[in-house]
Amino acid sequence: MKKPKEPKMIIGWREWVGLPDLDVPAVKAKVDTGARTSALHAFDVEPFERDGRRFVAFNVHPLQGNDNLVIPCSAPLVDRRKVTNSGGQSQNRYVIATTLLLAGRTWPIELTLTNRDEMKFRMLLGRNAMSGRLLVDPSLSMQAGATHGRNAYAKRNKGHLPA
Repeated sequence: MKKPKEPKMIIGWREWVGLPDLDVPAVKAKVDTGARTSALHAFDVEPFERDGRRFVAFNVHPLQGNDNLVIPCSAPLVDRRKVTNSGGQSQNRYVIATTLLLAGRTWPIELTLTNRDEMKFRMLLGRNAMSGRLLVDPSLSMQAGATHGRNAYAKRNKGHLPA
């Protein structure tokens, strides 16, 4: 018997999301229906091989304005793609597959890895990740919970928010 399809969730123009496969409990994402692919702020990005498979290792500063919190990550490398950024410049980016967590729901997405230090949000949630699952109401914000992100790190650090 086929599982009934979940109704589409209504989200706002920005949301706290988690990336459980990467051990990133929360990152504030700008929801961008104009972007095809989602992007994650990453630095020290290094490809490597393990057991004949291609991977990429990288670090994430998940909280904007906080370079003290660093989460080391690695993920299978899906592709390397030419992506045009918001400034109109083409970049060759690593692409990984991971799991997105939003308001208790999870599903697989692809993420490009790029330096978003100068951007207001550490992650961009693109339309491929939203397709068939989410509806965006630009008059809304933080429908998954405005304090979800910082609380996720407080729980992880036994009640202490990261500096």
